[in-house]
Amino acid sequence: MGETVVDLLCIGAGGAAYPAAFRMARAGHKVLMVDPKGVMSGNCLYEGCVPSKAVREMASMTDAMRRFSTQLGLAAPPVPDYAAIVQHKDQVQARRYAQHAQELAAQPGIALRKGVVRILDPHTVQIDDDRGSEKIHCHHLLIASGSDVFVPPIPGAEHCLTSHDLYKPNPALRALPKRLIVVGGGYIGLETASFFAALGSQVTLLQKGEQILNGMDPGMVALLQPLLPAGMRILTDVDVQRIEAQGALRRVVWQRAGQEESGEAEAVLLAVGRAPVIPEGCEVMGIEFDRHGIRVGPSLQTRYPHIYAAGDVNGRVPLFHAAVRQSLVAAHNILGGNQPLDYADFHNVPTTIFTLPAAAYIGMTPAKAEGRELLVGRYDFAEDSRAQILERLEGEIRLFFEPSSLRLLGGWIVGIDAGALIGQIGTALSLGATAYDLARFADQHPMSAEGIGKAARSLF
Repeated sequence: MGETVVDLLCIGAGGAAYPAAFRMARAGHKVLMVDPKGVMSGNCLYEGCVPSKAVREMASMTDAMRRFSTQLGLAAPPVPDYAAIVQHKDQVQARRYAQHAQELAAQPGIALRKGVVRILDPHTVQIDDDRGSEKIHCHHLLIASGSDVFVPPIPGAEHCLTSHDLYKPNPALRALPKRLIVVGGGYIGLETASFFAALGSQVTLLQKGEQILNGMDPGMVALLQPLLPAGMRILTDVDVQRIEAQGALRRVVWQRAGQEESGEAEAVLLAVGRAPVIPEGCEVMGIEFDRHGIRVGPSLQTRYPHIYAAGDVNGRVPLFHAAVRQSLVAAHNILGGNQPLDYADFHNVPTTIFTLPAAAYIGMTPAKAEGRELLVGRYDFAEDSRAQILERLEGEIRLFFEPSSLRLLGGWIVGIDAGALIGQIGTALSLGATAYDLARFADQHPMSAEGIGKAARSLF
């Protein structure tokens, strides 16, 4: 039997892989995706954005019922059934897996195989699976192996949960803990902390540095933090020493301001980040990478023009929608003969922190301006009709413009509908819109999106 040959081999089958796979297959090329899970869709559906947001929406509804009950003097709503919330999450995941399987079955030219890939040389890989090993010759290679939960070397880390344990299908935690300690104040830890606080858990969040959401604009973070659920206690400048199992409880010991402190909870979540999954063989091949990921430029090419790295594995913008765009960039450049005909924009990608309430940003914000003058347009949700209907008056829309041309450079939203509004701002940014363009667009009433035009009109 001769060696199997494919036009494109994708290491992974998630958002950084399958858009390129489908684009190449539609152009008549033979594509093979190889993934350890053996299903199409990566960590976003398995343990990330989709299942976590399924939990988030249930927490948001619980929070809304509680607020309206208090406002109207009604009896307190029932305590949420966390097992039912998990069941809903599992059903959403199952539905989407079935949808992806149908899409894959309907597209000729693509095969998906469960296994692990090792790169042998620039055009040869070895697939190891339950049936053994097989060598595959590939004209092009797309490394889309994603990232995995990073577990720090903290004594007792094995007694903790990770986002994998919370959000994977049929997860380990199926009952709402009375107390939850979250180690890590990045977006995963902060989001999860806000969900559980809204559902009724007493949550303590421990952040190593002085700011939660480290790396994000301090002005936006300062607006968001006071709006988070009342059941959250946030401690910064914390150095976690160890986690101890005490029967059904977990005890976390940390240092803060030179003093040892501790707390007990029914569950502890470790959420200190994710690490790229670098396929075996990259180092031998001289494909450059560091702890952030494989080094690539906007064309997504490695040192080998026919080998690409897209999505979380390159660490540039570890978000699903960024991975999809990067996957298509790789496909377009492959179809162009490995010439850079398309480029990924790593700087203007909408990012939402899906806390309760949420915050979102895109493009240039004051912290990124590095002394550059920005003209600021602002709209407070306190005067917004939709915010008043929902009794969510906190937060704002803030837009940043170039003073000389009034060209939109970036923006943030803290408060209602942040995740939806940031896409509209991002579209305007990508089209080179100015404050004049935004100001004269008649967005619909009574929706929060009309605040974008009002923020622009605040300049005139």
